[in-house]
Amino acid sequence: MSDEYVTFSDLRTAAYCPRKLYYRRAGDGDREPPPRVEAVRGLERRYEDLLEASPGALTNEPIAVPSVHYRETLTGTRDRLVEAGEWQRLRDPRDRDVLATGRDCRGVVHKVLAEPLEPVLLSTGEPPERGVWESQSVHAVAAAKALGYEEETAIERAWLEYPAYGVIRSIDLTTRRKARYRRALRTVRNVDGPPSRIHNRSKCDGCEYAGRCGVRTRTLRSLLGIGRGD
Repeated sequence: MSDEYVTFSDLRTAAYCPRKLYYRRAGDGDREPPPRVEAVRGLERRYEDLLEASPGALTNEPIAVPSVHYRETLTGTRDRLVEAGEWQRLRDPRDRDVLATGRDCRGVVHKVLAEPLEPVLLSTGEPPERGVWESQSVHAVAAAKALGYEEETAIERAWLEYPAYGVIRSIDLTTRRKARYRRALRTVRNVDGPPSRIHNRSKCDGCEYAGRCGVRTRTLRSLLGIGRGD
């Protein structure tokens, strides 16, 4: 067992941008989630009420899409999962907000499903068109490994819920996903100076460390009058 556990948050950040992880660690700032995070996560407990709510009532909720679209998406999600026999498992998990500690990592698993044992993570962000974001895939593998280590069982699937969008997706924990997790784990353990900047600069837009990192985000480029061809 490792003497120092890597947190789920650090793994997710390392998979997204190692340089961001470096600046976050160096800053020693407040890592507590903003109030909106808890508000969005709280939507998950009220899906049934949200499905019955009027469009006007939904406008007062922390959803990220128009109310009519939200209810249509959540209805489709429910119907698909009911047909697959998964809806009730997701609505009535075995445990919630479990601190799981594995061989190398630890963190909170938002929901734990039984028969079979599977972790569920709640994301406050926007889902990709298909699947899940790579950083979330790494987070899911970490959650499954930590939970499986405690329960002494292998876990081969995890779930991501996007409550502000009414979207729920499952992912198989493939060999490729596990390899990305191991790569992120090595990154977290080996970061002792600013890593190289990533090539996908779209990730820099909105990053709180963009100025310190020295990258030019799209917002900064527009202020400077720099076009795409420059």
